[in-house]
Amino acid sequence: MSLHIDSRCGLHCTGCEWKESCGCGGCIETNGHPFHGECPVAICCQNKGLIHCGECPDIPCDLLTQYSCDPEHGDNPHGARIEQCKKWKATI
Repeated sequence: MSLHIDSRCGLHCTGCEWKESCGCGGCIETNGHPFHGECPVAICCQNKGLIHCGECPDIPCDLLTQYSCDPEHGDNPHGARIEQCKKWKATI
């Protein structure tokens, strides 16, 4: 099985409507600066030398939880990207 990690926070960029419509390169390819500007989750991972949040001993931290469970822009279902990071970690 091939492991495809396409974000730092566990959000799947593949197939995202913003990737194509806004020319977003994603947080990994843009060093933490996707289409909407600097991503604090990506910057946190990069500063810690992590590929994704699942590698962090603090998962789920307040920052990742805030992003994952935001009522307007968060995951559906809440916490989906946190669970994805845990799955990525389990395959390492």
